[in-house]
Amino acid sequence: MPCILESRREGLFCPAGGFFIDPRGKVDLAVITHAHSDHARGGHASYLCSDNTKPLLRIRLGLKAKIESIPFGEIIKIGDAFVSLHPAGHILGSCQVRVEVGGRVWVVSGDYKTQSDRTCESFEVINCHGFVTESTFALPVFEWLPEDDVYIQINDWWLNNAEREIPSILFAYSLGKAQRILAGVDRSIGPIFIHNAVSPFLPIYEKFGVNMPLVEKIGQGSKQNYTKGLIVAPPIVEDSSLLKQFGLAKRAFASGWMALRGLRRRRNFDKGFVLSDHADWKGLLDVIVATGAESVKITHGNGESLSRYLVEIGIDASILQGYGRGRQELLV
Repeated sequence: MPCILESRREGLFCPAGGFFIDPRGKVDLAVITHAHSDHARGGHASYLCSDNTKPLLRIRLGLKAKIESIPFGEIIKIGDAFVSLHPAGHILGSCQVRVEVGGRVWVVSGDYKTQSDRTCESFEVINCHGFVTESTFALPVFEWLPEDDVYIQINDWWLNNAEREIPSILFAYSLGKAQRILAGVDRSIGPIFIHNAVSPFLPIYEKFGVNMPLVEKIGQGSKQNYTKGLIVAPPIVEDSSLLKQFGLAKRAFASGWMALRGLRRRRNFDKGFVLSDHADWKGLLDVIVATGAESVKITHGNGESLSRYLVEIGIDASILQGYGRGRQELLV
């Protein structure tokens, strides 16, 4: 059987095509699953991504980066490998990478979710011989509510604060989660403010048909009144002096990790909203079974728990060895 993928120090490599998927370091060709900085790193000679990811990647990497893109589902030949990109449901433009060599097919999931999300393309199941899956939330404790239920929780919290003229700060990652929140909140409650890190991505989401509310950037004018406002900011500014201007604001965080109540208490949030851009435990299992994969390799997260469970139900599964390290594992 041909070797379709290898795990190397830089990441997953396709020998037949001469490309890496979401690599570290510097490589000649990087196929990128989505525009988050832990997957789309600078310094590579050239990049390939989905059409919808390209403008997001341009913001991340700058004008000098050599970026090519293809539509979802289009098959191209790179060396002796046939490659296509398919929706992953993680954020706008996120994709799974399908690689076919010698009639054998492996799919690299990148980050993904199966839950409904009005701000990105829906996850697509791809039949394959081998499947490389993430496992960020691969424990039974992680079970997501429908996103509309979470929006109700956020709106109720914001409204309660606004009625008492208390600003509401909601921390969310600047790309993906922040836009998802903005698309779902009740904009009649009060003004919406965003951190500068969130702002560059909004026009791209709107270009691809996502309805965004009218927002103001934090600090654009000295007369801004935050008392009934919702402030959406990345968690990196959680302890910064920037937040002093909001006075005794209520603070919340939107993340799948908020399912762990102890974590919310330790980080001193008034409220935690369980809203994730990754698959929950059931979502991971449903996808893995639906692919029909003979072999499953696991990365990113609670791989041991997921691997044990899959083996117990008769699926050949293991943690991908050597991923980002010196050792190698061949995927055939």
